Amino acid sequence: MTEFCTAERDGHLLIVTINRPERMNALHPPANFELEGIFNDFAADPDLWVAIITGAGDRAFSAGNDLRWQAEGNKLEVPATGFAGLTARFDLAKPVIAAVNGVAMGGGFEIALACDLIIASDNAKFALPEPKVGLAALAGGLHRLPRQIGVKQAMGMILTGRQVPAAEGKELGFVNEVVPAAELMAAAKRWAGLIMECSPMSIRASKESVYKGLDIANLNEAVTAKYPAVNALFKSEDLIEGPRAFAEKRKPNWTGK
Repeated sequence: MTEFCTAERDGHLLIVTINRPERMNALHPPANFELEGIFNDFAADPDLWVAIITGAGDRAFSAGNDLRWQAEGNKLEVPATGFAGLTARFDLAKPVIAAVNGVAMGGGFEIALACDLIIASDNAKFALPEPKVGLAALAGGLHRLPRQIGVKQAMGMILTGRQVPAAEGKELGFVNEVVPAAELMAAAKRWAGLIMECSPMSIRASKESVYKGLDIANLNEAVTAKYPAVNALFKSEDLIEGPRAFAEKRKPNWTGK
């Protein structure tokens, strides 16, 4: 049993909820290690294809690092996979969707940036305000944000620590969709459903190729590089099932194997 988060299975979908609403879902080491365990299990489970991460309540996705815990003199530890078990997890080929329900500040925003899609409620706010408290966004935010929206726009957020509302986040390009708060989880599940209509093997090959390919400056080298998930796709049952289902004019029965 977990104390600071919940994990709910819905078919091939895993819904993870940070459950510290009394602290705006801010994360302390016990919560981070719980989340690491949940995402370790998600990565290893062949029957789970997509994950959604959100926050309990309607005020916050996550206010980031629990500064009160730190100020109380507790030891600051972070799992090897990073904040929420996600920000330093670079080998996860399965897609993760952030359903941002309110405040996503500091480490909370960094968790969302580490996800593949961000669906935001219309009351969501995003910021990397660490410099205002003598810190810096060192859990990936300083590197993911400029890669995702460009350097100048990212620096406008990073150097001021300013709060960006959901609508502007969509304009800047780091939010995929903005919906009314009451419709947030339905929208995140809709995106997850669209992903799960595709072959899980194809999705993993695509995600891995995009992220690892972006690390290669030369386009020819990126296109021709060897990607393990692509190799797995070409050895999979899904590769046979897809064309067969197309020829037989039926929905494919994906196995993710």
